[in-house]
Amino acid sequence: MFTTLLVIATIVAATLGAGVGYRLAYLAARSTTNRLRAELADAAWQLTHDPLTGLLNRTGLRTVHTAIAASGEPQPIIVMLIDLDQFKEVNDTHGHDAGDDLLMEVADRLGQLADAHGGSIARLSGDEFAAILPVRHHGITALADLFNTVVAAPVEVHADSGPVTVTVTASLGIATVASTDPVQDVALHLADTAMYHAKHQGGDRHILYVPGMTMPDRTPRRGPRLRDLRRDQRGSAE
Repeated sequence: MFTTLLVIATIVAATLGAGVGYRLAYLAARSTTNRLRAELADAAWQLTHDPLTGLLNRTGLRTVHTAIAASGEPQPIIVMLIDLDQFKEVNDTHGHDAGDDLLMEVADRLGQLADAHGGSIARLSGDEFAAILPVRHHGITALADLFNTVVAAPVEVHADSGPVTVTVTASLGIATVASTDPVQDVALHLADTAMYHAKHQGGDRHILYVPGMTMPDRTPRRGPRLRDLRRDQRGSAE
């Protein structure tokens, strides 16, 4: 009798041990899977987003455009290039931390405005942003006025000497293109051309690209930009 009970106890213990072991192995595997998924999601976010502002980066903007182009029949879209006018002065006067504060606040405003109009916005580099928006019922001029207005609202930044309020404006270049047009070589190139006309006319304004528009003669406002150098080397817009 004792032997029989011992055998039964041994079998039960072995069964329970196997069950516990399986459960522990399952939990460990699930934990590893969740961690890997989180790491993959983080890597994907880093690939498509600007780490300072949290907006899309150039790769993220291309991804959004690709999805729009593949979503159905070609449709008109608005591509807007937004370049801050006095950003270098803020950096030089108040320090780079203040410049970062300014970029983050402007990015937040632009992001909210783009979301409200069904679009997406990205920080391309430095103080340059780009937006893709559906045409829908938007009046392009009224929409551009909104973008100029939200940028020009005062921003409190943390300068080396303490909090200070700064104000910048923006030069906007706007192009209406087909959703299937290449975003880099066509849409952004046309918007870039229009943006330089806005800059050339003193900034704090928006210019809509019209067929035949070319780059204005200009003196670089703060030395040649990387995209200008690439354009000179490659003969096309970056």
